[in-house]
Amino acid sequence: MSEYFYEALDKGGKQVRGVIDASNEDVIIEKLRGMGYYPLKVVPHRKKASEIDLFSLPLIRNIAHRIKTKHVMTFTRQLATLIDAGLPILRSLYILQEQVESVVFKEKIGQIAKDIEAGASLSDALAKHPKVFDNLYVNMVRAGEIGGVLEAVLNKVAEFLEKRQALIGKVRSAMMYPVTVMVLAGCIVAFILITIIPKFEDIFAQLGAELPALTQFLMDASNVLVHKTWLVVLGIVAIVFIYKKINANRNGKYALDRMKLRFPVFGDLLRKIAITRFAGTLSTLITAGVPILQALDIVRDTSGNEVIARAMEKVYTSVKDGESIHEPLRDSKVFPPLVVHMVAVGEETGAIDQMLTKVAEAYEREVDDTINGLTSILEPLMIVCLGGIVGVIVVALYLPLFTIPKILGRD
Repeated sequence: MSEYFYEALDKGGKQVRGVIDASNEDVIIEKLRGMGYYPLKVVPHRKKASEIDLFSLPLIRNIAHRIKTKHVMTFTRQLATLIDAGLPILRSLYILQEQVESVVFKEKIGQIAKDIEAGASLSDALAKHPKVFDNLYVNMVRAGEIGGVLEAVLNKVAEFLEKRQALIGKVRSAMMYPVTVMVLAGCIVAFILITIIPKFEDIFAQLGAELPALTQFLMDASNVLVHKTWLVVLGIVAIVFIYKKINANRNGKYALDRMKLRFPVFGDLLRKIAITRFAGTLSTLITAGVPILQALDIVRDTSGNEVIARAMEKVYTSVKDGESIHEPLRDSKVFPPLVVHMVAVGEETGAIDQMLTKVAEAYEREVDDTINGLTSILEPLMIVCLGGIVGVIVVALYLPLFTIPKILGRD
């Protein structure tokens, strides 16, 4: 269906205008004649800028419809409190709908309430909004419903989300400084190459001096950036496109994630973060009463690392065949011996959820220590790197000046 603008004459000969939805112009003409109008003009309706619904645009719609994790955490905590106080789920949802600040989230809660009113369970209603409530959230709620401990499970979900968000926040904070310095360094180098280097190039050309390799490289880089900017932009776009294509393929993502885990210093941090997420997620799911096979399936999908995901696939197959969890973990060569042995002890004693919780807590502390150590090392290191880049540029510019006396002597 499209909108069409029309002009027509009524029975009294008065001109009328309007907009009608229809599949084509012929349908509009038939409608107008049926209304007793004589059609004069029927054309596709073009909206004015003031009439355009910005929220219909894909980019703006995605940004506007994004619901922050903190809103979901607060909603989960408050829902658990209301249910624990004896209020029915439906009434609790309507109460929370009035309190939520986000218009989009308010709408989602309203839809969930309507689904429950129509006879759906809370987990089924939540599952209709996967961008807000992921697979892990839905399955934990379903386990809570089956076990009759929904309020306790909701508290565990909220606690888990808080820990996960805190971990993400720590990593982002640690990466903020080096990323800022790198962007600043890139801007400084680009400014020098675009504005300063061309002036030196003119001076060197007039002197007729033979440029050292480092200086010539600098001049070539400046020429490319100034005269072939499109090539630089195209190169960056191509790199991003190729990276996304590789990352979209399972084998490609596996190769990239494996490479990331082997990076000096950062690889160790990424491994610890992955282990923290694995242990924390699995222990939370098992404690909530989610069946072990289903829990392993969820951990695989929410790991965020293809190397860990493939290790989880092997663990899933092992458990499905009636074997242990710790053996495929050991064979994957991803998990340290400490983790493997603690999981083995957990299996032997029947307290695997408690052991996984201890692993998550231990590695969370290690992540904190690693981040603090990296921050203290990176600050002076980045300053030295930034100074080194500027220093190399200065040396490259002054190297040809040492040949000027020889050139003047020949003249």
